[in-house]
Order: sequence, then C-alpha cells, then structure tokens
Amino acid sequence: MNLLPARSLVLCIDIQDRFQAAIPDIAPDRPLGRRAGQLLAGAVLLGVPRLISEQVPDKLGATLSHLRAAAGDAPVFAKRHFSCVEDPGIRAHLDRHADATVVIAGIEAHICVLATVADLRALSRPVVLCADAVGSRDPEHRELALAAARDLGAQVLPVETVLFRWQRIAGEGPFKAISALVR
Repeated sequence: MNLLPARSLVLCIDIQDRFQAAIPDIAPDRPLGRRAGQLLAGAVLLGVPRLISEQVPDKLGATLSHLRAAAGDAPVFAKRHFSCVEDPGIRAHLDRHADATVVIAGIEAHICVLATVADLRALSRPVVLCADAVGSRDPEHRELALAAARDLGAQVLPVETVLFRWQRIAGEGPFKAISALVR
C-alpha cells in the first residue's frame, strides 16, 4: 500500500443527479456523498490528479454539485461504456497517468465501478477502491462488488486511510486541512 500523491489518480465514477433518488446516500449530507467529497477535496489539497466520469449525462444528469466543487479543476468525461477503461477519452487520460494507482469512488459498485476495476486490474494497474465512497441501489450488490474487487486484486480501504497515507506525516503540509476534512 505504497500510496503517494505523485503516483496516484482519483477516479470518481458516475455520482450523478438522477441516481440520488435511488441511492440517497450520495447526497452531500449522507455518508457516501461526504466521503467521496472528502476524497476529492483531499486530492486537491495534496496535488493528486482527479478525473470524473458521467454515464450518459444527457439522461442521468451531471455529477452532483458538491462533488464537482470538491474536485476543483478535474476533467469530466461523458461515457456510454460501463467500464471507464473502455471509453476512449477516459482511457487516454488514464494512460497519461500510467504509473498511477487509481483510487476509485463511485456508483454503481456492481456495474460501472466493478467493470472499471476489472479492466484496470486486467492491465495490471494498481487499484484502491474506497469502500465508504462506493455504493449501489442494493446494499447486497455493493458488498458483492467489494468482495469481487478484492478478489481481482484491488485494495479495499476507507477514504480516511487513503488521505492519511498520502499525507504521510502529522503536522506538515496540508495536515490540518486534511484532518478537518475527516472530522
């Protein structure tokens, strides 16, 4: 688990407006929405590149505004493929960060998130799946997807672990800001 900001990339998958009714936990005041926001904001503080995917945004809406705000200047890619890796624009961006561990938050865990994890692992890319920033309409599907991702070789960790692993040392750099994010 050698996570370094300079060798990481955050990928936020499909946390969009139209999913909020089916997955209320993505709201900014709910656990998944908060954790995904913390991951993105922490990545900004630590200089970790960020990337956002949106599944057919003309039908499913844009990424939730609190996540867009937390992500800073992260590029946003519309996609039709379930796996981000199969989308040419996203794939090109991932390839520009070929040595990076891909740190993932998103929905739906058992569809787009798991397909992306599977394809990244098939390319031998290191993957960290932030379990507390991943969801599905059905909680059982989420749990099955987390287990499958682990079986594929992804590390399954909480957002706070990722943030403090990137930070590495207390009292220096953005430590206070990172600490404030997770309180």
